[in-house]
Amino acid sequence: MAKRWTYLYRVWLLRHPRFHLHFTPTSSWWMNLVERWFAELANLELRHPAHHRVTELEAGIRKWFGEWNRDPKLFVWTKPPMRSRGNTLLSADE
Repeated sequence: MAKRWTYLYRVWLLRHPRFHLHFTPTSSWWMNLVERWFAELANLELRHPAHHRVTELEAGIRKWFGEWNRDPKLFVWTKPPMRSRGNTLLSADE
């Protein structure tokens, strides 16, 4: 079954060259940081109703990038560590 699906995926991708698959390892903890960075972008720049045109949105994003890179700040994870009780993991607030 896996060979058949792999073949079907490859055929589909060849017919749709616009799409690219990116595989990341399961231990990619850094993806959480990337997702968090995009959340910052969304919360601080993309939710502003001041963008009426795509060019205004692009300019706003580029400006935000410039400001972010001019004064970078270390991201500090603030979620409390997990505790273990027997076989279950609990967050610190449980």
